[in-house]
Amino acid sequence: MQSFSLLSSDDLYLFNEGSHIRLYDKLGAHPVTDAGVDGTYFAVWAPNAKQVYVTGDFNGWEKHGFRLGTREGSGIWEGFIPGMGSGALYKYHIESRVNRHRADKADPFAFHCEQPPRTASVVWDLSYEWKDAEWMAKRKNINALDAPISMYELHPGSWKRVPGENNRPLGYRELAAELADYIANMGFTHVELMPVMEHPFYGSWGYQVTGYFAPTSRYGTPQDFMYLVDYLHQHNIGVILDWVPSHFPTDGHGPGFFDGTHLYEHADPRRGFHPDWKSYIFNYGRHEVRSFLLSSALFWLDKYHIDGLRVDGVASMLYLDYSRKKGEWLPNQFGGRENLEAVSLLRRFNEEVYKNYPDVQTIAEESTDWPMVSRPTYIGGLGFGMKWDMGWMHDTLDYFTKNPVHRKYHHDRLTFRMLYAYTENFVLSLSHDEVVHGKSSLLGKMPGDDWQKFANLRLLMAFMFSQPGKKLLFMGDEIGQWSEWNHEKSLDWHLLQYPPHNGLQKLVGDAARLYRSEPALHELDFDPAGFEWVDCNDSLHSVVSYLRRGRSTEDIFLISCNFTPLPRQGYHLGVPRGGFWQEVFNSDAEDYGGSGQGNLGGLQAGPADFHGRPFSLSITLPPLAAVFFKSAL
Repeated sequence: MQSFSLLSSDDLYLFNEGSHIRLYDKLGAHPVTDAGVDGTYFAVWAPNAKQVYVTGDFNGWEKHGFRLGTREGSGIWEGFIPGMGSGALYKYHIESRVNRHRADKADPFAFHCEQPPRTASVVWDLSYEWKDAEWMAKRKNINALDAPISMYELHPGSWKRVPGENNRPLGYRELAAELADYIANMGFTHVELMPVMEHPFYGSWGYQVTGYFAPTSRYGTPQDFMYLVDYLHQHNIGVILDWVPSHFPTDGHGPGFFDGTHLYEHADPRRGFHPDWKSYIFNYGRHEVRSFLLSSALFWLDKYHIDGLRVDGVASMLYLDYSRKKGEWLPNQFGGRENLEAVSLLRRFNEEVYKNYPDVQTIAEESTDWPMVSRPTYIGGLGFGMKWDMGWMHDTLDYFTKNPVHRKYHHDRLTFRMLYAYTENFVLSLSHDEVVHGKSSLLGKMPGDDWQKFANLRLLMAFMFSQPGKKLLFMGDEIGQWSEWNHEKSLDWHLLQYPPHNGLQKLVGDAARLYRSEPALHELDFDPAGFEWVDCNDSLHSVVSYLRRGRSTEDIFLISCNFTPLPRQGYHLGVPRGGFWQEVFNSDAEDYGGSGQGNLGGLQAGPADFHGRPFSLSITLPPLAAVFFKSAL
């Protein structure tokens, strides 16, 4: 051991204060050179340890070979091991002052881990030569709230697999080229990756994280993951990561009961154990835990050039009684159910992200009516850039599962959203959660015969891309998977040989590109000036019609959606201006597998007052379809 240290007195102060946001530069394992000697510097937080040792393949896993020393009462143990470099396997052997507890723990700050089910940490150098300078310079505009943002949600291990090699998942580098080509062809602007942080149980899909600073080694090294992000950026595709500060698993090598005490988690199970996921809940009020979580968030933006973080399970963080019965939870200091420490952490998280990386976005998965989730902290909000619109998702899918004969009795499912649509910056999400656990695939949810199922799904996609808000679609939905998503196998790409599936994929691509290219469909997603009902009351025919506008008075779209299988000829709609209205999109087009009914490229508006507007169109509404018209001056 030598007396080398990366920690200054300021680092210790900020860490213990809960304000250190770049702990990954100080704690963990860092290959360094001290006085001309190459080796690795280790630092780990274990304030209730009596002794901490580094053990690994470099010393035959001898428990007591390399003892770390304490640092200024901070609870941090540190030391330098000469001759130990990148690639070495290690753990911390911790002897607690409490109950003679001993454990071998993976490093909570490890940059790389053994491939599960093995659990050792790996010393790793994160050096990488990035080639995405052009993307980084322009992403402020690409990630702006008035920009088109359409996300393709992806689970890296089951998007595509290699049949001839035991059906193995693609590695990060293999995924890069195939995914970039696919996303570019489909017209999406961003990929949202389900958690890539290291997780012991593959079946958790990454939502049970033990390595908050390590991309999973299942698909390659940290540099391999950097290559994936870099490659996507070079092809003008943003990358958003799921980040999970809401809970972590109880696996013995993980952060739980780290030094013989409940260090990262609450000791009282009424605060520290999640009844749904059987996992630990972070102690958000502990300063050092706040530094850990803030540093994890900033780490991915810093070292991996990530363009946004979607925060999982925000509702479970905000409410002390989340999924708990009476007597199973503890109120806050004022007797309420709000988790004040979690609220404080989330606000600080958003402040630090936007202060240090103003050109990225944070997105909340928050399923309740907590106010101002995507509003600034200085007016009392949580500070997120956007929030998933779970209400829209539930209402819309509930509506689409109804037989069209009965839809007129559920018309409010289509229209209710516009009463609250501008209270938050909403993302319309059709995520992985809607196609698992017996919920059926999106195609499987649709009523009717096969033709009607595909027509309904085409209509759902068109409806989503025409509504105010950013978009998210889970992989496989764009090709019409019949089966639920299965993380153990590839998507059913063979379905694209069949015209209905191929047509659906074409429709999604065309809708995504149209949304991306037309300011009226994205520019005012979060501004009430961008949307106007033409007719929201035609429940008898199950039709809704509305205008979408851009900032320029020239940019006006008319969208009309027919949610029944009956075509409607001569359907009158009032429009704000005369002239030619070009039909630019029709989900019933033959190319998509539809019946080919439509409006022959467009219509001339007549000077007839209708729906309170000075002009009108008499359109053909195809069955189970949406038509988009653009006003041509």
